[in-house]
Amino acid sequence: MILRRPFLSATSAVSVSKVCFRNLQHSIPIRPVPKPIPFIPDHTTFLSAIGRGLSAHAPKIPSWDALFTLSSEQLKELGIEPARSRKYLLHWREKFRNGEYGIGGDCKHVTDGVAELKLVEAPVGEHPIPGMSARSAMSTATHDPGTRKLVVNVPVGADVPAEPVETLKGVQGVVVKGAKTIKGSYVEPVKGSEGLKARIRMQEGIWEERRGHKVDGGERRKAEVRAKQRAKENKEKREKGK
Repeated sequence: MILRRPFLSATSAVSVSKVCFRNLQHSIPIRPVPKPIPFIPDHTTFLSAIGRGLSAHAPKIPSWDALFTLSSEQLKELGIEPARSRKYLLHWREKFRNGEYGIGGDCKHVTDGVAELKLVEAPVGEHPIPGMSARSAMSTATHDPGTRKLVVNVPVGADVPAEPVETLKGVQGVVVKGAKTIKGSYVEPVKGSEGLKARIRMQEGIWEERRGHKVDGGERRKAEVRAKQRAKENKEKREKGK
């Protein structure tokens, strides 16, 4: 009689692999906690900026370090529901770690949640400006020859930038329209400045990524819902025709 060793069943192999994956997941080191930025000084402001009602959960998270170290399970235990809210929070947490900010995130001069902007002219220089074509650099319809117009962040109440104009970069998400109009999401023009000054004010949902809305029941139920709507309309037409 030949004795054979029993083969490992498929279900056992799957369960072993799952255990191994879970152990590997918990062994991955946590990435360093990023430093706050002038526009986002604390965890409460961060939750308010990314929107979707997460600011209501701010009292449940004790500190900035906790915001960037708590796992999804720990956030669930703290009462941050539903799951899509936790997923959205973790998504923005990683974006912030990678230096991907919303509007105003690159502003260094922020006072009481307000970043002031100023339209200035900077020399083009011999080398092309990153992101600017040679044709744009040579254009003189809206600016003096050899210069370019850009919107920079200045200290509150200041008329000139704190740094040399040649070294400054324009504020991301803010553009110049026409000769002297500062435009961008959540950009508020300053009265009496003739369009040369504007502000970005911290407010609820300023960095929010809007969710798509379902039309006729969403992708999965769209055909079914529309078929019922057509049947109802045809029935009403038949009844009117009688």
